[in-house]
Amino acid sequence: MTQEIIFAGFGGQGVLSMGMTLAYAGMLEEKEVSWMPSYGPEMRGGTANCIVIISNKPVSSPIVRKYDTVVALNQPSVTKFEHAVKPGGTMLFDTGSIIAPPSRDDITIVPVNADEIATRLKNLKVKNMVLLGAYLGVSPVVSIESVIGALSNVLPERYHNMLPLNQQALEEGKLFVNTFVS
Repeated sequence: MTQEIIFAGFGGQGVLSMGMTLAYAGMLEEKEVSWMPSYGPEMRGGTANCIVIISNKPVSSPIVRKYDTVVALNQPSVTKFEHAVKPGGTMLFDTGSIIAPPSRDDITIVPVNADEIATRLKNLKVKNMVLLGAYLGVSPVVSIESVIGALSNVLPERYHNMLPLNQQALEEGKLFVNTFVS
């Protein structure tokens, strides 16, 4: 089992955190992982993405051009990475940020209303965890428990009070996708 994923959006949306958390969760489950961030010099507001590979065998290279899954948080990311999904792969996207949704018919397209879910949870900062939970609903490469364990190591201690809300966001995202793909 090898999963090659790219998380993409604007800086400040938690794109790099999503990938780092997923990679760390994979390490907690003793899987082979790679996390490779990429962002423009402008940071917040500029483009950002990260490639995560999770596998049960050694990862030969962190460089990937075609992905099993793309998780897009904005329109430029949908536009840029839609054609980078492997045939038979999956593209998840945040419907609140997308004007022109992906249209390929050889991939699974999963719209996630992360804005609505995060608003219901009363904190838009957990949109990234809603989308990560949605990804785990489509491709359960690690458990939500491992992601929460990873968050407790990735997040600065001053944000540990947010762990229960992050867990709820992960579970809501996974539940949303389970009802969507069922």
